[in-house]
This record gives sequence, C-alpha cells and structure tokens, in this order.
Amino acid sequence: MKKFFQLEQNNTDVKTEVLAGITTFLTMAYILILNPIILSKAGMDAGALFTATALSSLIACLAMAFIANLPFALAPAMGLNGFFAFTVVLTMGYSWQFALTAVFIEGIIFLLLTFFNIREAIINCIPMNLKRAITVGIGLFIAFFGFRSAGLVVDDPATLVQFGNVGSPEAIVAIVGLIICGVLHHLKIKGAMLIGILAGTMLGIPLGVTNLENFKIISMPASIEPIFFKFEFDKILSLDMIFVLFAFLFVDLFDTVGTLVGVSIKAGMVDENGKLPKAKQALFADAIGTTVGAILGTSTVTTYAESTSGVEEGGRTGLTALTVGLLFAFALFFSPIFLMVPGAATAPVLIMVGLFMMSPIKEIDFSDCTEGLPVFMTFATMAFAFSIADGIAVGIITYAVMKLLTNRAKEVPVLSYVIAAIFILKYIVDIIMM
Repeated sequence: MKKFFQLEQNNTDVKTEVLAGITTFLTMAYILILNPIILSKAGMDAGALFTATALSSLIACLAMAFIANLPFALAPAMGLNGFFAFTVVLTMGYSWQFALTAVFIEGIIFLLLTFFNIREAIINCIPMNLKRAITVGIGLFIAFFGFRSAGLVVDDPATLVQFGNVGSPEAIVAIVGLIICGVLHHLKIKGAMLIGILAGTMLGIPLGVTNLENFKIISMPASIEPIFFKFEFDKILSLDMIFVLFAFLFVDLFDTVGTLVGVSIKAGMVDENGKLPKAKQALFADAIGTTVGAILGTSTVTTYAESTSGVEEGGRTGLTALTVGLLFAFALFFSPIFLMVPGAATAPVLIMVGLFMMSPIKEIDFSDCTEGLPVFMTFATMAFAFSIADGIAVGIITYAVMKLLTNRAKEVPVLSYVIAAIFILKYIVDIIMM
C-alpha cells in the first residue's frame, strides 16, 4: 500500500490518509440523504437512489484512487441533481429517463474530451491569479454552506439572509464543534476535524439535534433495478436533448475544473507554472463516475470541494480517496450510523475549510486592477450567486476584457479568449431564452 500510493514520496502515512478519508467522507455524507430526496421528486425510487448514490460514489472514488492517486472524493453533485429534478423534469416536463440519458451522454463526451486533453487544456489556460481566486471562492462557497447548516445564517424576506439564532440547538452544536476544531487544529492534533464532528454528534444527542429515532446498526441496501440503465436513446438527436445536454456539460465542466484547481492549490499539488500534474487522470476519474453513475441511475458525479477537509487533515494520495470510497460501500449496510450525523456537526468543518482556503488571497496584487477586478468578480460571484461555474465564467470574461482594453492582451492565452467568448455566447442565449 505504501509503495502503490507512494506515501513516503508524498510525506504521509497510512494513518494520516485514513483519517483524512474519514473526515472527507463525514463532511460529504449528507449527499446520501439529499440526493435521494431531491431526485425522488422527479419520480425516481428513493431506496434505489440511496444505493445508486453510494455505489456511484464508491466507483468514482476508486477511479480517483487508482488512476490518479489523488486525495479527491467524488459523488453525485449538489446543484446538478436539483437541475435534473426541478428544471429538466418538473419544469421542462421531460421524463427522468430522458434526463438520465443526457447525463450518460455527458459522461461519454467528458471521456472523449479528457482523452484528447481538451479539459486539461482548459484548466491550464486559466491564469494563476484566477486559479487563486477560484480557491478563495470555493472556500467562501463551502463556508456559507456551513453557516447555513449550523443555522447561523437563515433566510430573510427583506435582506435575503440574516444572522440566525445562536441559542438554537443546531447553532450550539456548531459553535462548540467549531471551537473544538479550531483549538485542536492550532495544537496540531491529528484528526482535529474528525474529533470535532464526533463531538458535535454526541452533543447533539441531548440537544435533540442528532436523530436516534428508529436507530439500528445494520440495514440491507435497496435494489437499483427501478432506475438501472433506464435510458431513452430514441431522443438522443432531438433539439431538446441538445439543450439539456449543453446545460449539464457547462455546469459540470467548470464546477469540476474549479474544484480540482481550488483543492489542488490548497494541497500544494500544483507546479511552479500553476499546473496540476495529474489533471488528466483526475478528469478521467470524474468522467468515469458520471458515466457509471448514469447507468446506475443517478445524476452527474463530480469531484467534491469537501475534499479540502481531508487535504487539511494531511491527505495527499489516492489512499484518502480509497478510504472515502470504502466508507460509501460501508454505508450501504450501515447507513443509520452515517445518517445520524447531523448537518450542524459537520458545519464547523465546512467553516474551517473556508478559513483554510483563504490563504492564496495574500499572493494576489489587488493594486493592479486588470488582475484584482477579475479575481474579485470570481470569488464574489461564487459566494453571492452560490455558483462555482458562474464564478469562473464571470472571472474569465472580466480578465479577458480588462486585458484587452488596457493594451495587455498578450498576457492572456488565446484559449482563454475562446472560452471567454463561449461564456458570453452562453449568457446571450440564456437572455434570449428567458
């Protein structure tokens, strides 16, 4: 194991990698609950969806571990599952089988784009300061999700959001967990984030936050037969399929690019030119996850930004991803154990991840407006619009326009201009379709 995953070369060990994997899994285990809830709104079987979610995550994590040897975890994407259920099926009126077909085709296209190095080229053409901005933006994105899970940020009709009730049980669990995570991390205690999650879960029992109702240790996984390989291949060449497919492709492509860049920079895995050495392998794992996930019956599988929690715990190799994958397999039979961990207990880790991902901002020169404005637009859009893909789009467009209009066009790679133009065209189409 040490030799295969090159643990010594990456200055890590089995214990560190396993702890990192457990931490990553617990911060993203919510997908086991939310994915079936969201996709079942489209008429799919919830029990089968739980099994498909765990299986697709397992397969994708194994691919990341053995193909790329990177500590990134994968699972069905939040956001894209909402687009699948609420937009494609419930709003546009297509069947969930039609939507699954679009996801399957998306996975095949991503395999081809990765094989021909197109996705890798997109990653490499993003300017270094925008890559730093993506890291910061994802940090804010994740932290906001943590504040929401903790009940520290709540909806408000007048101001959109407001500060929540710090005396609520969820907030108390999250605040105590955050203090524990912060103190243990400062003291360099291994497994600080995991300890914080476990402490929050235990504290949540007397406060009524941790759900122990009908708790049991073992549960058998449901069959995936109701949703397995349910495609409508006769609709592949329709204009409707092309529209839905483009939407899936756009969001997933740049969500994945953003996550890989952000987590890799935080892990110190990029070289002096800002390139991720194993980007192609990581993208292959992502494409395999999406393709297999569609066959199993779930929406797009992608790399999770929550992987940063494991990276912060010291995870540096595929052994971390392997651990996450095995825990998804374990969850198939012991789901009550994982599902009892409340969002308030994992919220502190998401907030801590937001803190950790702020560090690249100190390397950005904001006095140069051609660099500072695109950087700000990138992470501000990610945080305020709650969209990694749109943050990248707005950042690249702003970067290209600022350089072009200040006689510094040569500083921008040609491919960046092409991508900026595609983004602009995409938004024009969105306006026309409204």
